[in-house]
Amino acid sequence: MVLAQLRAACESGAATTPLYLWGGQGVGKTHLLRALVHVFQQRGGSVGWFDAAQPAPWPHKDSWSLLVFDGCESYDATQQHAAFTLFVEATAQDTLVASSGRLPPVDLPLRDDLRSRLGWGHVMAVQALSEAESRAALRQEADRRGLFLSDDVIDHLLHRYARDLKHLMAQLDRLDEFAMVHKRALTVPLLRQMLAEADPRSRTEVMP
Repeated sequence: MVLAQLRAACESGAATTPLYLWGGQGVGKTHLLRALVHVFQQRGGSVGWFDAAQPAPWPHKDSWSLLVFDGCESYDATQQHAAFTLFVEATAQDTLVASSGRLPPVDLPLRDDLRSRLGWGHVMAVQALSEAESRAALRQEADRRGLFLSDDVIDHLLHRYARDLKHLMAQLDRLDEFAMVHKRALTVPLLRQMLAEADPRSRTEVMP
């Protein structure tokens, strides 16, 4: 449903109804927003992107065809004021606004006027993948890279470390690079070696 709504927002002549994605850490909210940005930029659009790492004030640009607020729950008071001002200006110019947060708009620790605007349009929960879906995603990404990822390696990744897709893909990136450097296949012993070398304190945790 989330993907369908985002794709619909990319269609030529689509209504600029605001979008808000919410869900726990690592479920893919920022990933989806970046994909939305990519589509707009590929079509020659200009995008404004703001998150808690960027100190306010946040200037508005009339050229934007998309305005993104990521991680809204972490905005400080000055950033909340800036986001509210930008939201009003964007909607007045019929610019699409897409936002994300870990909570639904009604529960966000934000000023009332910003919280209400974030909840104006399509509010969609992004669900974490099941274990079977996470396995399929890891295998699909490994196949795309031309890598063989055994069931044992996938088991180790899923049952020993953070299971959200963001961290799983980061571990796969590290393992892929480590395997190339050492010219070895992707195996559980190689995964253990990589983690032990990255953090010597983890040796007792990762060794059988």
